[in-house]
Amino acid sequence: MGKVTGFMELARVHEVALPVDERVRTYHEFIQTLKENEAAKQGARCMDCGIPFCQTGCPVNNIIPDWNDLTYRHQWRRALDVLHSTNNFPEFTGRVCPAPCEAACTLNINDDPVGIKSIEHFIIDKGWQEGWVVPQLPSRRTGNRVAVVGSGPAGMACAQQLARAGHDVVLFEKSDRIGGLLRYGIPDFKMEKRHIDRRVEQMRAEGVDFRVNVHVGSDVPALGLMNEFDAVAITAGSEHPRDLEVPGRELDGVHFAMDFLPLQNRRVAGDSGVAPLTAKGKHVIVIGGGDTGSDCVGTSNRQGALSVTQFELLPQPPQHENKPLVWPYWPMKLRTSASHEEGCQRDWAVQTKALKGQRGALKALVACRVTWRDGKLVELPGTDFELKADLVLLAMGYLHPVHSGMLDELGVKYDARGNVAADTDSYRTSMPKVFAAGDSRRGQSLVVWAIREGRQCARAIDEFLTGASELPR
Repeated sequence: MGKVTGFMELARVHEVALPVDERVRTYHEFIQTLKENEAAKQGARCMDCGIPFCQTGCPVNNIIPDWNDLTYRHQWRRALDVLHSTNNFPEFTGRVCPAPCEAACTLNINDDPVGIKSIEHFIIDKGWQEGWVVPQLPSRRTGNRVAVVGSGPAGMACAQQLARAGHDVVLFEKSDRIGGLLRYGIPDFKMEKRHIDRRVEQMRAEGVDFRVNVHVGSDVPALGLMNEFDAVAITAGSEHPRDLEVPGRELDGVHFAMDFLPLQNRRVAGDSGVAPLTAKGKHVIVIGGGDTGSDCVGTSNRQGALSVTQFELLPQPPQHENKPLVWPYWPMKLRTSASHEEGCQRDWAVQTKALKGQRGALKALVACRVTWRDGKLVELPGTDFELKADLVLLAMGYLHPVHSGMLDELGVKYDARGNVAADTDSYRTSMPKVFAAGDSRRGQSLVVWAIREGRQCARAIDEFLTGASELPR
């Protein structure tokens, strides 16, 4: 695959990011796609390693060596076909996926891995530029009707696959636009929403019926879908956030990340009447060290925060992983995002103890240092400290999908973590003809996992409705 000696001759070339002082003035994407010759050289670095661990590291099992080789040979159209054979939306993953495939790359054992994500990014952008991404119409219609509830990446992938199999698909979304957290969770500077809009138009041409501003379980009875449709797919995400139970939680200025991030996305989209919550002129503290916390950091800097601090409860990870020990698995190591590079004070092993305010408004945060002993979190005596805070954003993850409304009305069973109980073979819930996929089933996870589950759920539904399926898993 690629050039036989390419991995020895060619160094990895990273995608170029615009300078910090330039990119923080806008909400546009700032990562520049590789040029054709750069992409070809990166494809040339793919080794003839025998066992492509990159494929097993990728949740959608992208056939990575094949499209690396085709990229090396400048066969862009064929590379796009191979890429699309396993991934409905590579423009999403090429921008926001953390690339577990690269951690699993054989070259990563003792060198920089192949730049798989940047090659994927190049192939799909090239495909859109050349007009190669077109609707794929079904050869026949089955007459079966399927409801998909939730239009994030799992719901979009599930709906598209089912439509291509010839079923009549209705995709319900409680918000005013399609995309779920892709639309209102991920900032535009990481992924502009035109990418979602293009896929919506493609899917509409393929026969998907989009219904926005419809909250199933509130605006529309969930049990009504059971009567109207032959199958129902729950892909509504995991939206019950982990809260911070400390004194002062009720103060004005303490918000969940998902009360904050969607507002800026709406402003960028040109919406009027958006709530005035911003970080402008404020001392911001983000609690939670994951991707959502990083998104809060980048958004706060663009809004003009006076300072941004990010806390993580766990200890600081090592700068570099022990590759012989952890490869080909996803390593625990210190990761610095582009948002962190734009300005942020990061701190680890910190626990919030209280929030202080005056006349109902947040003014400060009190925290302490902690350590883990025998699997328990222990406060270190004498380590209390206080920071000025006008805005605290809670980005501590999500516990499970929201139970009240649709899920409780349907009567589906939950697993031990509160997610909808369903396996990864049939994707069936405890209720007849009701299926679940994505974060609703597995808990909060990555976009690439959502796409995988949406595709596999679609195949399971197709088999349920017709007895067999030609859709890929």
